[in-house]
Amino acid sequence: MKPLGPIPPYFETIDGQLAIGGKTASALVKEAGDTPLFVYSKDAILRRITELRDALPDRVRLHYAMKANPYAPLLEFMADHVDGLDIASGGELEQARGAGYLPREISFAGPGKRDRELFAAVRAGVTLNLESEGEGERALDAGKALGIAPRLAIRVNPSFELRGSGMKMGGGAKPFGIDEERVPAFARKLVDAGANWRGFHIYSGSQALDADAIIESQANVLDLAARLGKEAGVPVPHLNMGGGFGIPYFDRDTPLDIAAIGAALKSQFADLPQILSETNFAIELGRYLVGEAGVYLTRILDRKISHGTTYLVTDGGLHHQLAASGNFGTVVRRNYPVAIANHFGAEPAEEVNVVGCLCTPLDRLADQAHLPRADVGDLVAVFCAGAYGASASPATFLGQGAAREMLV
Repeated sequence: MKPLGPIPPYFETIDGQLAIGGKTASALVKEAGDTPLFVYSKDAILRRITELRDALPDRVRLHYAMKANPYAPLLEFMADHVDGLDIASGGELEQARGAGYLPREISFAGPGKRDRELFAAVRAGVTLNLESEGEGERALDAGKALGIAPRLAIRVNPSFELRGSGMKMGGGAKPFGIDEERVPAFARKLVDAGANWRGFHIYSGSQALDADAIIESQANVLDLAARLGKEAGVPVPHLNMGGGFGIPYFDRDTPLDIAAIGAALKSQFADLPQILSETNFAIELGRYLVGEAGVYLTRILDRKISHGTTYLVTDGGLHHQLAASGNFGTVVRRNYPVAIANHFGAEPAEEVNVVGCLCTPLDRLADQAHLPRADVGDLVAVFCAGAYGASASPATFLGQGAAREMLV
């Protein structure tokens, strides 16, 4: 038997079923018309945002990294509850504008920006987080061609990394950002060229559950931003401190201690260097805001036994939930939190493998899981499905098509 990950604390039981937003899983599936179905909880998102607002210093703005989940109704909902939006493509810029975000609330990061994306960003008035000197030159050229002073910040590739992070975005050679020792000279060049100088973006890693590691990284970010500003002789109007806040996916993962991070950041802000005294600060979060708010519901199509092993075969799978299958950067596959949604209050009764409908052995949703008895027609719930699910999975693989989505 392999343990399941912890179910997030945002859900309830109604009539023995998993309930999301006050509606049972069966009712939600009926309303949507079929499975597979992603359901995102407004209440869970708001509770998470409230927890963050209460813990962090007042001067820290919350930015949503929309790559975590760009579902249009969710994106529109977030616009009323966060202070900014971080995007990573021209396509996301179009989605962001369609969802009602103002250009001054949007920052655009990511390597390999096309010229048409740079022109669109400069024309719209969003902030470009420059990933290289070459990209900066092209952004300045776009500004000259349009007669607009482009809003430019530098994404810094720091010499440090976020300890224990799932994806390291700093320290050593990286495709992201400009190496910190080259930043001061380039910052001066941008300012001298007439850019609307916006400061720095310093992102050192993601999916960390160690509060001490995040506290250390944030202190390093503040020190580095102050040093770069002084060496360049330029102000630091804005500092995107990155994020890195992780959520528990697997057995023995523990929730991040946000109170400790907030207390440390308040202490650091009480003793900021003069160059950062007027700086606007932002923390960029994606999965931490929406990851635990999402549930993936998939129906059991078949129950079969092979060499004594019971398989529950569902109509979902890795084409919608690539990460839960273990094929999205995981070295050793472990089980996400999984439950039988219409027997949510029942005791575990058997050990089963939950698999998807694709013709590949990679299509696994839970291995050797201890779950209540389930049969054809029952619903499997995969939790922590609010980030890097529908949009980060190969929905067209084997002609399966996209899942339905709902915000409740």
